[in-house]
Formats: sequence, C-alpha cells, structure tokens
Amino acid sequence: MKRPAALFLSALLCLSSPRHHVNADAGAAAGAAAAASKAGLFGSKALDYRYFVAGGVCAATSHGITTPVDVVKTRMQAEPEVYDKGMTSALLSILKTDGPSALLGGLGPTVIGYGIEGAMKFGVYEVMKPVFAALLSDNIAVAYILASVVAGAVASILLCPMESARIRMVTDKDYAEESMVTVLPKLMKDDGLASLFGGIWAMLSKQVPYTMAKQVSFDVFAKLLYSLLSKPGSEGNTAADLKWIVSVCSAFIASIFACIFSQPGDMILTETYKGSKNEGGFFGVVGTVYGRGGLPAFFTGTGARIVHVGLIITSQLVIYDIVKQALGLPATGSH
Repeated sequence: MKRPAALFLSALLCLSSPRHHVNADAGAAAGAAAAASKAGLFGSKALDYRYFVAGGVCAATSHGITTPVDVVKTRMQAEPEVYDKGMTSALLSILKTDGPSALLGGLGPTVIGYGIEGAMKFGVYEVMKPVFAALLSDNIAVAYILASVVAGAVASILLCPMESARIRMVTDKDYAEESMVTVLPKLMKDDGLASLFGGIWAMLSKQVPYTMAKQVSFDVFAKLLYSLLSKPGSEGNTAADLKWIVSVCSAFIASIFACIFSQPGDMILTETYKGSKNEGGFFGVVGTVYGRGGLPAFFTGTGARIVHVGLIITSQLVIYDIVKQALGLPATGSH
C-alpha cells in the first residue's frame, strides 16, 4: 500500500518545479487565471465545453459497459457473508439465484449519473488547473491536486442521488425491479428527499481520493512517458506514434492508484446506501465496517474492484483522449 503511494508522490514531485508549466490540456481551458480579474473566475473562455463533453461520454460509456462487474463487486461488499468465496463464485451465485438480468441492475442510474459526474469531474478539473497554477505561481503539483479535489467534490454532489438509486437496485430486492423512472420517486417516498444526499460524506470519502489519484496520476504519468519515449527533434511524429501506448499505459497505472486510494471510501459508500440502519451517521458507518474485521474490512471486494476499476479507468481515459482529439484538443501529456 505504501509503495504505490510513494511512487505517485515521487512522480508528482517531478512536475512541482516552477520551470514546468501547465500542459496544453489545461491551456485549452484558456486563460482562466488571467481572465479572473476581468471577467470573473468562470468566464466564457475558461469553460471550454469540449472537456465536459469528452468527460461525460467517456464516463457514461466506461461505467455502463462494466455494470455487470460492478454488480458483483457491490453484492460482495453488501453481503460478504453470502458472497465470500471470490468473484467467480459470487458471479455464478448471482446467475443461479437471480438470473442474467440481475447483472444489469442499476444500468440506467449508472449511465446517467456517471455521465453527469464525468462531465463535471473532467471539465472542472481542466478548468481549475490553470486557475490554481496561476494562484500558486505555477506550482503544478499542488495545482493539480487542488483542481482534482474541487472536481471530485462537485462531482460527488451531483452523483449522490444516482449512486443511491444504483446501490439500492443492486442490494435491496424491493428495488430490484424498479426502472430508472420509478426508482428515485420510490426512494423519496420511502426515505425522504434528504436521503438522496444522506451519503454525501461517504461519497466524498470515495470520490475525492478517486478523482485525485485518477486525474493527477494520468496527467503525471502521461507527461513522464512522453518525455521518456519521445526522440529529440521529432516530438510531433513521436507523440503521434506513441499516443495510444501512452494513453493505455498511463490509464492502467491511474487505475491502480485510484483503486487503492478510494477502496475504503467505496466500502463506506456501499454500507451507507445498501439500506441498513447505521446509528451515528458517517462515523457510525465507519464503525460498522470496522467492527466486521478491523482495517482489512475496508478492503472487502478489492479483487473484484481492481478488475472493475481497471476496466473502467483504462477504457475511460483512452475514450477521453479519443473524444478530446476528435473535438480538436491535444492528447493528455502530449504537449
């Protein structure tokens, strides 16, 4: 656990020197810091819609296609006493008891919720990078981290209702047959409107570390790989030749960091939303999870989640780069 964190911080520090500048990815989020004093922090140039579109498309697609893996992972976390023999055994058990359709539980909330969440997460992150870099005198490492924290927090608030619906549809048989149209009204009727945001602290505990590890490590390692693999004097051609290799490798590395950093928060989130009554709010949930087996209990279902997160992030970030380039933006780390 310590080694990935140390590697992440070491790579990040490589970009913290003042001689480094925000890469062209952030540059296309255009003069946000310079315009702040004249046109406000979020002037029209700062809000480049292309980042929001690319983020929404990649997040909705990647989370949607991995819904079956997410269903298995969520069941393992919510009912560890039932699904306690690994991912394959859990999959076969779900197919036997609930049928193949159960693997698509929560697909609607997943696609819609993560589409909105992805648009805000990627868009806000890219917009805020140059803003924080200007405020911090081009301290890129800190700027990236702060931008990811803000993006993760904004995305968490928007994702809360849909994640509540998704987890209840997967873990609560009373909600298993609900559709995207009916599940939210049923949740509000049963538990009240405030319940849709009752897990905001749990959501933040997952999404902020997840966003920081994913977004920042993807930026950092893409930049490092381009600098290591590009040949002097042929940067343009080399970048074009290597962009897919760099995207996939950087995305895979980012998936490992994101999984490790956010696994405890993911466990807390599942416990919060699965419908059990936990006294004491957020800290009550933490105590419930801890009571099942100490710190290792927060890493229940890690194997399934590594597969799930690896598939999501690798596909998501590669799709993000594809859509960005189709919209006229450079690949991550290529400039």
